[in-house]
Order: sequence, then structure tokens, then C-alpha cells
Amino acid sequence: MFALVVRFYLRDEEAAKGFDNLVEDTVAKVRERESGTLIYAVHRVKDARLSRIFYELYESREAFDFHERQEHTKLFLDERDQYLTGVRVEFLEPPTGKGV
Repeated sequence: MFALVVRFYLRDEEAAKGFDNLVEDTVAKVRERESGTLIYAVHRVKDARLSRIFYELYESREAFDFHERQEHTKLFLDERDQYLTGVRVEFLEPPTGKGV
């Protein structure tokens, strides 16, 4: 498995709307076209209305690389910066605990 967490910091409420629309389109295509993407979850953050957190879990590094090469992912990466003040990406070690 290969996993990461990404936190996006949005400029303002208007930017949040545009970002959320971009995310909605991207998530639909990930769901439809990427069988190696096991989880692609997008969360709003309680008490931080201008933040979004993505949790991404892939069956392998190769599945993540496939995701990164997709046109919908490239479009997301090209368009997202207009809505952001910052982004933080954290690649995760293999998990321990229940359900692994």
C-alpha cells in the first residue's frame, strides 16, 4: 500500500467554492477510472472552514504513479493553486492497527 495526506489552505470563501467544484469533478473521475486507488477521501475541517484534507490510499506506488499521470489529476494540479494560500503533503509509512 501507498498512502498520503494532503492539507490545502484556501484563500477565502469564494476560493473554497471554486476549489470544491474542482475537487468534485476530480473525485468523480478518480472513482470511475482508477481501480488502484483504494481511498480518495476529501474532508472539510471542523473549525477551519478554509482547509480541506485529502486522504489517499493506493494499492501500490505504481497505482499512485498511474493516478499522477491521469489528465484529470493534471488538470487538478494545474488549477488548484488559484484557490490556495498553501498546501502540505505528507507521505505515510505503512499502517499498524485494526483493519490492516
